[in-house]
Amino acid sequence: MNIPLFLFPEEIRRTIYTTNAVESVNMTLRKASKNRRIFPTDESVMKVMYLATQNISKKWTMPVRNWGMAMGWFAIEFEGRLPLDYDF
Repeated sequence: MNIPLFLFPEEIRRTIYTTNAVESVNMTLRKASKNRRIFPTDESVMKVMYLATQNISKKWTMPVRNWGMAMGWFAIEFEGRLPLDYDF
């Protein structure tokens, strides 16, 4: 089910549309793969990307603005697709 971004309420769009965060992740993953020109196996690529992702997530210290409201909206809109024990 594809939903265009503009069907979301404005507050939700502001929460989920964060290009700076996406570009930062992409830059870090490119940097991790650029340092190693040749990977012996597909599994080695996955390991490098996994470790880079782990390092990225350590840097995320700021809470996402209006995240509780966005998750509440998602829980209503996509009923049954979110874990019931999720803490808003």
